[in-house]
Amino acid sequence: MFYTCGPNEAMVVSGFGRSPPLMIAGGRVFVLPCIQKIQRIALNTLTLNVKSDKVYTRHGVPISVTGIAQVKIQGQNKEMLATACQMFMGKSEAEISTIALETLEGHQRAIIAHLTVEEIYQDRKKFSEQVFKVASSDLVNMGIGVVSYTLKDVHDDQDYLHSLGKARTAQVQKDARIGEAQYKRDSVMREAHAMQEKVSAQYKNEIEMAKSQRDYELKKAAYDVEVNTKKAESEMAYQLQVAKTKQRIEEEKMQIQVVERTQQITLQEQEITRKEKELEAKVKKPAEAEKYRLERLAEAQRLQLIMEAEAEAESIKMKGDAEAFAVEAKGRAEAEQMTKKAEAFRQYKDGAMVDMLLEKLPLMAEEISKPLLSAKKITMVSSGGSEVGVAKLTGEVLDIMTRLPAAVEKLTGVHISQVVGAPGLVH
Repeated sequence: MFYTCGPNEAMVVSGFGRSPPLMIAGGRVFVLPCIQKIQRIALNTLTLNVKSDKVYTRHGVPISVTGIAQVKIQGQNKEMLATACQMFMGKSEAEISTIALETLEGHQRAIIAHLTVEEIYQDRKKFSEQVFKVASSDLVNMGIGVVSYTLKDVHDDQDYLHSLGKARTAQVQKDARIGEAQYKRDSVMREAHAMQEKVSAQYKNEIEMAKSQRDYELKKAAYDVEVNTKKAESEMAYQLQVAKTKQRIEEEKMQIQVVERTQQITLQEQEITRKEKELEAKVKKPAEAEKYRLERLAEAQRLQLIMEAEAEAESIKMKGDAEAFAVEAKGRAEAEQMTKKAEAFRQYKDGAMVDMLLEKLPLMAEEISKPLLSAKKITMVSSGGSEVGVAKLTGEVLDIMTRLPAAVEKLTGVHISQVVGAPGLVH
């Protein structure tokens, strides 16, 4: 059969096959009925009110002391648990508490008897430590551990502690009055000294403030100069950096443009090369052939023109020679004719002149009729009688006839009066 217990309890199994007995603190165990036995022991913390009434101290003063202790059976320590089982198995918690309480009270009385009232009252911590130390050594041998111990109360029936308190109170009051007087005295002195130090400190503070203000202004001015310098340098550096960046960007743009222009030039050169080859294939070679043909034609034409010019020059020369011979022959004939005319003039005189005049009369008539030929239209206007128009036309004819001797003289060099009545004159 299985049995279980909580963490505040321990089980002890004894009997068949359990030698020594099995102790389990907070767990479970299998127990054989009839041949094995199971027992339980509590592991709860026990609070003990340790009272020691009218215990005489080292100086024979009876006092009553009350302490509070916390004790428990240590289930985690197997040896202490085994000891506790041997001593307290089958006992209740009240019985265990009574045993532990009597042990603690005995140790508490023993320690009170070795101390004075003043030591117990004034140093409670030391008293508690001594009781805890002495009691723990004995309770451990029972399997019980002392968790804590504190001194709760100390009093007496003889008013010893009260009298001790009065004396101490009086001493404290005396010391308080003396201390108060000294404090007031020292306070006045300290106040005066403090006032003096205050004024001095105030003056020093003002001086220091003035110095600090001066240093602040100087440092601020220096810092302002430095800050403004740094700011200006920063701005200039920023502007310089901006300019450098712009310049670098422009340079990169120019490089890009140069690369693009280089590529364009390369493409253009390739295109030019292609066009040159195309031109050479399509135009240049045919043009060279045409040029050669035209040069040959021009050379043939030049030779033809040279030959024609030479022929024409020879023809002109021959023609000129013929014309010169003709002119020379004509001149000789005219000279001979003029000689014969002169001889005839000398022989016939007036008859020759009349004959020459008659030869020139057509020319004279042409010269006289030029004014009439230049007139596009002749209009004769009569206002009542036709005599006026006729008279006007007759006047113009007379004017022409008047100019006839001058024209004859101009053409022949002979005045018309010289030939009037000459023989052979035909009317």
